[in-house]
Amino acid sequence: MRKPFLKSAFAATTVALIAASCGTTSPVITSTPIQNIDQQPLKNIALTDVELKGWGGADLVQDTIPGMSVQKAYDEIIKDYQGKTVIVGVIDSGIDIEHEDLKNVIWVNEDEIPGNGIDDDKNGYIDDIHGWNFLGDAIAENLEYVRIIKRLQPKYEGKTKNDVAASDLAEFEMYQAAQQEFEKEYNETTQNQNYYQQLLASVNNSSKLISEKLGKEDFSRKELMAMEADTPELQQAQAFLNNIMMNIGDLEEAKEQLQEGIDYFNTRLESHFNLELDGRAIVGDDPYDITDVNYGNNDVDGPDEKKEDAKHGTHVAGIIAAERNNNIGMNGVAKNVKIMALRAVPDGDEYDKDIALAIRYAVDNGAKVINTSFGKYFSPNPEWVTDAIKYAAKHDVLIVNAAGNDATDLDTKMVYPNDQKPGESMEISDNFLTVGASSYAYGDKLVASFSNYGKQNVDVFAPGTKIWATTPLDQYEYLQGTSMAAPAVAGVAALIRSYYPKLTAAQVKQVIMQSGLSSSADVIVGGNPEDVRPFSELSVSGKMVNLYNAFILADKMSK
Repeated sequence: MRKPFLKSAFAATTVALIAASCGTTSPVITSTPIQNIDQQPLKNIALTDVELKGWGGADLVQDTIPGMSVQKAYDEIIKDYQGKTVIVGVIDSGIDIEHEDLKNVIWVNEDEIPGNGIDDDKNGYIDDIHGWNFLGDAIAENLEYVRIIKRLQPKYEGKTKNDVAASDLAEFEMYQAAQQEFEKEYNETTQNQNYYQQLLASVNNSSKLISEKLGKEDFSRKELMAMEADTPELQQAQAFLNNIMMNIGDLEEAKEQLQEGIDYFNTRLESHFNLELDGRAIVGDDPYDITDVNYGNNDVDGPDEKKEDAKHGTHVAGIIAAERNNNIGMNGVAKNVKIMALRAVPDGDEYDKDIALAIRYAVDNGAKVINTSFGKYFSPNPEWVTDAIKYAAKHDVLIVNAAGNDATDLDTKMVYPNDQKPGESMEISDNFLTVGASSYAYGDKLVASFSNYGKQNVDVFAPGTKIWATTPLDQYEYLQGTSMAAPAVAGVAALIRSYYPKLTAAQVKQVIMQSGLSSSADVIVGGNPEDVRPFSELSVSGKMVNLYNAFILADKMSK
C-alpha cells in the first residue's frame, strides 16, 4: 500500500532550526512553507520571453506563475551550502554529452579507462565512460503493438478464441488488442497526413492566386483584406488565407508547421507502423531474451552525427541539471548532479529488456535518482521492468516517471512502466513517482491539455508545457510533455538527496508528494472545456511539486 503521509509534518507554520557549524552540507532553514495559494492573483497578461523561458522555476506568490519556486529555494534556503554529489540516471533517446551547458555535469566512470577495449571495472560493459547505449546504432523502430503483431501473426492469424489453448489465451488477447490498436492508429495517421497535405496545397494555391492579383509574392494580412476579390476563386482564397493569417500570423510559418506535420506523419508510417521494418536487426541481440546482455556500445548520444535522435534526452538532461549560473543557456533545477546517460529509447517504442537492463545499470553504477520519460500501452515482458523497479527499491534508488501525453485516465488504462495496475491501490514498490504535466496558465488551464492523470496512478504534477531547455549541438528549444515534467521533479529529488542524504528513496517520494502546493480550483481536463474537475482529484497528492516547500519538509523529516 502507499505509505500514509506524516499527518502533522507539514502543518507547522514556521520551521526554526538550531544553527549549524561552518561548512555543513545541509542548509539552516528558518522559512515558512508556501500556503493558501488559492488566494493568489491570476496572471492575466502574456509571459515575457524571459518569464516563459524560466517559468518552471518561478514562484506563484512572487511571480504569479505556478512554477516550482526553484529560484526562491536557492536564494532563501540553499544559498552557498555545499551538499553532496548525486548521480541521476537518464534513460532516454541519448544525450549530447558535449553540449556547452551539460559537458561539465556528465557522469564519468572513474573505474573505467577510456578507449582500451577492456571492461576495467568488470561491470559487464566495456569502456562505459559516461553510461551505455543499449540501442547500438538503431534509431527507427516500430511501436510495441506493431512488433507484437509481427511476432504473433504466424501463430494466431485467422484464429478465434475457440481455436486457442487456455495457456495461450492471454497472449492471443494481447495480439487481438494490438491489431485493433494498429488499425485505429494507422487509419488516423493516414487521414491526418492526407488532411495536412490538402491544407498545405490549399495554402500554396491560394497564395499564388493572391500574389498574381496583387503583383507581389509577399503580402500582409492588411494588404490581403484590402484587395478587391472580383472572382469567386479570389473571394475563397482571400477568406481562407485571412483565417490562416489571423490564427498563425504568417503564411510562411503556417507552411512550415504544415510541412512539419506531414513529415511527422510520414515518419510514423515509415517506421512506427511499418510491418516490414526490423529496426532491431542492426543491434544483433535477441530483445526477447533477458539473458542476452552482450550488446550495445558506449556511444551514448547515438549514431547520428547531427545528434537529432538525442534531442529528447538532451532536453531532459538540461531540465534536470544544465550547469547553473555559468552565463550560458539556462539553469537546470539541480546543482551537485552528475548525469548518467543511458540510451534505451528509440524513435518508436522502447523494448522491455533495454529498460530493465538500463535501470539495473544505473542502480549498480551509483545512481540515486533515475528519470524515465517514456511509456507505452503494450508490454510483452513487463515482469522484467517490474523486477528492475523492485531492484532499484532494494538499493534505495528513486525512479521519477512521466505519466504520458494522451489526456488519459491512468486509473482506467495501464501504461508501462508503472508501479501498479488501474483500479488497484497496491504498489509493487515505494520508490516510483509518476508525474503529470502542468502549464504556466494558473487557473482552470493549470493542467496541460495533453497530460495523463489519475487519482491512484499519477502522484503529482509539475511544469511540462513549453519548457525551454538544451538540445543537441549547443542549441536550446521549447519542448513540452510529461517528459519535461518528470525531469523537473527528478531535479527536485536530486537536490533533496544532495542535502539530506539520510532520507530514503521512499521518504524523498513522500516529501515531494506531501510538500507540494494544493489547489481547490476546478481545472479543464484533456483540453476539453466540457470536462472540468477538481485539480485535487487528478493525482494521488492533488498537488504541484514545489522545491521550496520540499526543502522545509525534508529538513524536518531528516531530524
